[in-house]
Amino acid sequence: MTSGESCPFSKIPSKSIVAISFFLVKSALYEFVIFGIKQGRACVFAGSFFVLLFVSNYLPLGDLPRYDFLFLAAVAIQIVLYVTGIETKDEVRVIFLFHLIGLALEIFKTSPEIGSWSYPEDGFLKVMNVPLYSGFMYAAVASYISQSWRIMRLEFRAYPPYFLSVPLSAAIYLNFFTHHFLPDFRWILGILVLIVFARTSVHFTVTDKRRKMPLVLAFFLIGFFIWIAENIATFLGAWQYPDQAEAWQIVGFAKISSWFLLVIISIIIVADLKHYKRMRFQK
Repeated sequence: MTSGESCPFSKIPSKSIVAISFFLVKSALYEFVIFGIKQGRACVFAGSFFVLLFVSNYLPLGDLPRYDFLFLAAVAIQIVLYVTGIETKDEVRVIFLFHLIGLALEIFKTSPEIGSWSYPEDGFLKVMNVPLYSGFMYAAVASYISQSWRIMRLEFRAYPPYFLSVPLSAAIYLNFFTHHFLPDFRWILGILVLIVFARTSVHFTVTDKRRKMPLVLAFFLIGFFIWIAENIATFLGAWQYPDQAEAWQIVGFAKISSWFLLVIISIIIVADLKHYKRMRFQK
């Protein structure tokens, strides 16, 4: 544009510019609110579980240990969500799978030889030192991902092939165990995640437009919010880290990397199971 030419927007009345700006801000705000509502809807099980954690500190449970109450109540919530159609049969299966995966990790991490964290309260419904309700905390992550997949109509583009995603997921899970005896490879695994998923994006719908973001960014954001949830959960006595034995304190920021990697495992498992089911029905 030469010095003698005027800006094309200069011909638009100032009132129109204000009106357009207001409309854009209003639309963005509306979409952000709807996004928050849908995310809250996807967290229906996780949110219900946090309510249980809070109220269980004040309910007169009599001789019923709080940990056992949490397990029975979590099972009841799952039944209600399934019967009402909020969760599908496939989602319940995924949640059960994550319950088992999480329980195995919990048994190892809370063993006397490792002692990464503990469950100091009594309970009858335990395996080793781990209350059965603990698996539902991992299941809550799977429930959120599965619900988001359906509600937000998630779709991955440039998703890596099985021969890359599956071994990477397995290596991340094994590192949670082996880093107590071998070098911790979490940062190497994190770099591999950045390489393998560098081109992958997740596409989703909030209102009527398809949006997208890098999948690695989604990994981090979910991991960060789980870390916030972890701080709330430990404050409510869901479990206890060694440095919280005397008094509660904030969970270290380094734990975000652990949740980042756990989210990757969760999304890879859910994505691969859905892809496998879709391919099986196309045959």
